[in-house]
Order: sequence, then structure tokens, then C-alpha cells
Amino acid sequence: MNKIFTKIFFLLGGTFSCLSAFAQQDVQFSQYMFNSLYINPAYAGYREQWNVNVFYRSQWAGFPGAPKTFSVAADGTVNEGRIGLGIQVVNDKLGAQNNTAMYGSYAYRIPIDETGERTLALGIGAGFVQQKLDMEALNPATQNDALLMNAKKTAFMPDARVGIYYNSERLYAGLSADNLITNSFQKSDGLKTYLPLKPHMYFTFGGLVPLSEDVLLKPSLLVKEDFSGPTSLDVGAFFLLSQRIWLGGSYRTAILNKDNIDNSVKKAGAIVGMAEVFVNSKLRIGYAYDQTVNGTGATSYTTHEVSLSYFFNSRKARMLSPRYF
Repeated sequence: MNKIFTKIFFLLGGTFSCLSAFAQQDVQFSQYMFNSLYINPAYAGYREQWNVNVFYRSQWAGFPGAPKTFSVAADGTVNEGRIGLGIQVVNDKLGAQNNTAMYGSYAYRIPIDETGERTLALGIGAGFVQQKLDMEALNPATQNDALLMNAKKTAFMPDARVGIYYNSERLYAGLSADNLITNSFQKSDGLKTYLPLKPHMYFTFGGLVPLSEDVLLKPSLLVKEDFSGPTSLDVGAFFLLSQRIWLGGSYRTAILNKDNIDNSVKKAGAIVGMAEVFVNSKLRIGYAYDQTVNGTGATSYTTHEVSLSYFFNSRKARMLSPRYF
């Protein structure tokens, strides 16, 4: 059985690595560990209880045209926990660009031990992406570009995503890719040139380390690849205090830089401080503060991200504490 799982991981990795792309990075969340359905459709149903997550991110607050992202997602299980289902909506506004995406996710969850505490999930997702271009928000100098000015102002495209996710009570790992078919349906030459939608790949890894009866350490790692810009690496750690308060942070940097990238972009990205409070067994409130440290003008602006999660209790959940990951 383990050989089969190994082959699946290598098959997915080989498929994703062959997807060349020339796109900007997808939107990012500093609290990705509490928003994993956005990264990986195989995450659907991991908590074995229905839950709703809402995120709002204001990047480089105060900078004209800076990114603003809103996301809401819900997921849970059916069929005695063997099938995970999820749905999410994401809106991302950056300057003149406004993208809205909606996905449904399906995960087939395979128990790999008798207790059901270790699970391998294979996930697929399908939905659509809507691109909008606000010409009035563009710099007047760019309005002399005939290709841009003749581009469609609104485009609607289907999309698909795939992923694999492994978890136990103390460890998790995932591999996924999105934007798999949007480029084939992006017919406008202007949008395809200036606002291309290309595949992205994600790898996540983390665990849980008991330090004492009341203190747990949760390290995590996220690698995000768009095959054109810098490969993004997030390394972070949380301390869980008395199963109520998460305190931690992360460091975001660029690795595996491409030759055509300006040196200023290759520098370290940001440091992040985060705090999460579980008000009770059903409600979590989170906040993240990002500070860019790459020496560009963005260092003058801070990023704020707030999140809210609500969990519906399930007596059938097998996990000792499904909220850890």
C-alpha cells in the first residue's frame, strides 16, 4: 500500500513540473494553515466536521491600487467521513484588475490505519474564474496601448485543480496545483498578455510537537511555484498555549530564482506575526501582520489579514483535535 501512495506522489509531482507558466503569483494568505482548502482541494473534509472560514487581507495598506483579497470557504464530510466536500469563493482586487473565483471541491479520503487517524486524500476541484479590467483605473500613459485598450473588459473561464493530502494526528503534507485549464479558455489577447492565468503548484508540510502538557509547537512550510516569478517559501511556527491561544510567525522569501527576474525581487519577502484565539470549541479569530523586508518601496506599507472560523460540532469525528491543522 505504501508503494502505491509513493507512486501517486511522484506522478502528481511529475505532472505539475511539466506545466510551464508565465503568470503572476496567485493571491497569498499568511494564515494559509487555517485556509488550506484554498491551496488544496484534497483538504476538504480533513477536520471531519463542517466548518466555515472567512478571510480578508489588505496588502500594503495605504498604497494606491494595493491588493485586497476576500475569501469565504466551507467544507466537511459525508459518507461516514470517506468523502470530503468543499466550496469556496475568492475575490482579489489589484489595481485595475478584479478577479472572482468560485470552486467546488471533492476529496476521496482513504484511511491507512485501523484507527482512521492517518488518512490519504485525493482531491479534485472545478469552478470558474471571472476577470474584470477597469480601464478608468489605469495610468493614462498605458491607454495608448492598442492591445490593452482593445482587450475584453470582462472574461469568464472554467478552471480545474487537483491535489493530494496526507495527515495523521501529528503530521501533514500536501501537493496541489490550480489554474490548470483557464489559459486554454482565455481568448482575449490583451488579457492573455497582461493578465495571464497559468498553473501554480503548492507543497505544504507541517507537524505538531508537544513541548509540555500545556504547550504545543506547530512548525509549517509552504512552497509556491508559478514557474515564472520567484519560487515563494514560507517557513513558520506556532506555539499553542492551553489549546486556546496560537502565537507565532513566519518568514517569506524567494528561492530558486529565475534568470529573468530583477535582483530587487529576488531579495527576502516579508516577516509575519500571527495570533489566533479559539474563543470556544466552535469559534476561532485570527490576525496576521506582514512587514515587507526586501528593500523596495513596499517596506513603507504594512499588510493586515483577519480571519474568522466557525465549527459545527460532530460526534463522529475521529481526530483527537481536528483544529490543529
